[in-house]
Amino acid sequence: MGSWTRMWPTDWAVLMKSWLIFSLGFYMQVSKTLACPKVCRCDRNFVYCNERSLTSVPLGIPEGVTVLYLHNNQINNAGFPAELHNVQSVHTVYLYGNQLDEFPMNLPKNVRVLHLQENNIQTISRAALAQLLKLEELHLDDNSISTVGVEDGAFREAISLKLLFLSKNHLSSVPVGLPVDLQELRVDENRIAVISDLAFQNLTSLERLIVDGNLLTNKGIAEGTFSHLSKLKEFSIVRNSLTYPPPDLPGTHLLRLYLQDNQITHIPLTAFSNLHKLERLDISNNQLRMLVKGVFDNLHNLRQLTVRNNPWLCDCSIKWVTEWLKFIPASINVRGFMCQGPEQVRGMAVRELNMNMLSCPTTTPGLPLIITPVPATAMPTTLVPTSSVPPPSSKYNPLTPTIATLPTVPDREDRERVTPPISERIQLSIHFVNDTCIQVNWMSLFTVMAYKLTWVKMGHSLVGGIVQERIVSGEKQHLSLVNLEPKSTYRICLVPLDTYNNYRTREDTVCSEATTKASFLSNGSNIPSSHEQTTSQNLGSPFLLAGLIGGAVIFVLVVLLSIFCWHMHKKGRYTSQKWKYNRGRRKDDYCEAGTKKDNSILEMTETSFQIVSLNNDQLLKGDFRLQPIYTPNGGINYTDCHIPNNMRYCNSNVSDLEHCHT
Repeated sequence: MGSWTRMWPTDWAVLMKSWLIFSLGFYMQVSKTLACPKVCRCDRNFVYCNERSLTSVPLGIPEGVTVLYLHNNQINNAGFPAELHNVQSVHTVYLYGNQLDEFPMNLPKNVRVLHLQENNIQTISRAALAQLLKLEELHLDDNSISTVGVEDGAFREAISLKLLFLSKNHLSSVPVGLPVDLQELRVDENRIAVISDLAFQNLTSLERLIVDGNLLTNKGIAEGTFSHLSKLKEFSIVRNSLTYPPPDLPGTHLLRLYLQDNQITHIPLTAFSNLHKLERLDISNNQLRMLVKGVFDNLHNLRQLTVRNNPWLCDCSIKWVTEWLKFIPASINVRGFMCQGPEQVRGMAVRELNMNMLSCPTTTPGLPLIITPVPATAMPTTLVPTSSVPPPSSKYNPLTPTIATLPTVPDREDRERVTPPISERIQLSIHFVNDTCIQVNWMSLFTVMAYKLTWVKMGHSLVGGIVQERIVSGEKQHLSLVNLEPKSTYRICLVPLDTYNNYRTREDTVCSEATTKASFLSNGSNIPSSHEQTTSQNLGSPFLLAGLIGGAVIFVLVVLLSIFCWHMHKKGRYTSQKWKYNRGRRKDDYCEAGTKKDNSILEMTETSFQIVSLNNDQLLKGDFRLQPIYTPNGGINYTDCHIPNNMRYCNSNVSDLEHCHT
C-alpha cells in the first residue's frame, strides 16, 4: 500500500506534463488561424494575399509562414511595414505585377527567393540588398532598370545570390560588382553594347550566361572578357551584331554555345580549338558562305551542330565539309548544310554533293595559279571546259575553254619529260545528234581500265536520282546520252577509274557543259533529222488514231441527229396540215345558223356556202342576216367579197354585210 502511494505522484506528474504539451500545441495552432490577416487566405504555411487590389502588405503576417503571395496588387514602396522584416520563417515572396519603382525595403530578412518582375523598378540600392543576406534567387525581369540606376556594388551585398535575372530592362552595360558565387546571369533583351573586362572578373562560379537580344559587336567586347569564366557550361549570345565568334571562350566546362542570328561572316580556325567538351553548337542565321578547313577538328564531344539559313557557297572550298560529313560518327547530328549557290546546286544538301559536278581550279605544287583567257583556236587545256549551243548545221562543237596556264615554260631539253596538260591527256568532245540526244566522245593519252560518265541538268538539285551516271570500259571512247530535254544545259563529267573502280586523282577529271537543240515542234524553221522524224511519228501515232476515232464518232452523231430532226420536222408539218384541214369539220366550228321563220338552214363547205329553202319559198334579201364567225382556215378573219364599192369594215377585220351582199 505504501509502495503504491509513493508511485502515484510520479505518474501524475508525467500525465500533467503530456497534457500541458498538447494544450500548448493546440493553442499555437489556434493562434495561427486567428492571426491570419482578414484580407488574406491562409493554408498551412502559405498566405495568399494576391489579386486583392492591396496598396500595402497586410499587418499581422504570422510566424511560421514560409511562402507569401502578394502578386498582382497595387503595392508601392511605402507599403512595406517594418514588422515584416522580422518574420523569420518566410523564405519565398511573390511581388510581381505591382507598382514598385525602387527595390523595396523591409522584406523578410531570411527570404531566399524573391520575384519582383513586371514592376517599374528603376533603381537598386546597396542598403536594400544588404538586408537580404540569404537571398539566392532574384527575379527583376520586365522592369525599367538602367545602368545608372544600379548603385555601384549593389548586388555584391547579396553575398548568397546564385541566380540573377535582369532580362527586358534598359541596361546599356553589364553591371560591375556581381556576387562572386553567382551561378546564372540573364541580361538578355536589354540595350547592352559594351561589356567591360571587369564585368565577369571574379565570377569563377558562373555556369550559365545569357546575353541574347542586345547591341553587342566584337568591338564592344573587351579582350579576355570571358576568359575568367572557368566553370561556364552554357553561353548564349544570340541576336546581336557579331561578325565572328567571341575569342578566348573558356573551354574547360563549356557544353553549349549559341551564336545564331548574328552577322558572322567568317570563323577563325582557332575559334573553337579549345572547346574540347562542347556538345552543342548553333551558328544558324548568319552570313557564312564558307568554313575554314579543320574548324571543327577539336570538337571531340560534339553531338549537335546547327548551321541553318546561311548562304553556303558550294564550290571547291566546301569539299572538305562534304568529306567530313560523310565520315563523322552517326552520333553527331548536323543540320542545315544546304547549298545556296551556285545556281546549279541551289537547295542541295552539302552531304550529297557530287564534287565531279563542281568547277575546281588546279595548280602545280609550288607554282601560282594564273587564270588567263585564250583564243578559241588554242589547244584546250582546261580541266572544266564549257560549250555553247551549236548551230544546226555543225556536226561537232569544239570546246571553248577558260584555261589555267603556268607562268613557266620548260627548256627544250626538258620538254620530253614534261607531263602533258590535263586536257591533253583526256580530251572531251560533244556531238549533238538531235534535240534529245548527245553523243559524248573522249580520247585518253594514258591507259584507263574504266570510265565513269556523269551528267545532270543545270539548275536542278543533284539529289534524288537526277544525277545520272554510267560506267563504261576503258576501250570504249564514246557514249550516247538519250532522253534529254530539248534546249536544256547539261553538265557532263568524265572520271577515269583504276583497276578497282576507284577514283583516280582529281586532276584527271574532265567536265563540260552542253546545251541541247531546241525542239523542232516549237520552231517551224528547224528541219528535224530522220531520227527525230521517226521519234515524232512514233510518239504522235496514238494521238492521230485517237483523233480519227473521235472524229468518226462525232460525224455519226451529227448524221443521226440530222435524220432525227428532219423526221420530227416532217411529222410536225403533216400534223399541222391535218389539224388545219379538220378544223372546219369540228362541230364547234360551224357558225350559228338559223332562219327567220325556222325553215332555213345554213350549209357550209370548205371555202363557199349556199342558202336553200326547205319549202322551196323564194328568199328575199331582207329575210335573213349573215354574221360569219370562223373563216375556213380556222381563224376569224376578213374574206374579200370582190365588191368594188366595199370600203367599210366591221370589227375583227370582218366585212360589214350591209355593204357586201351575195
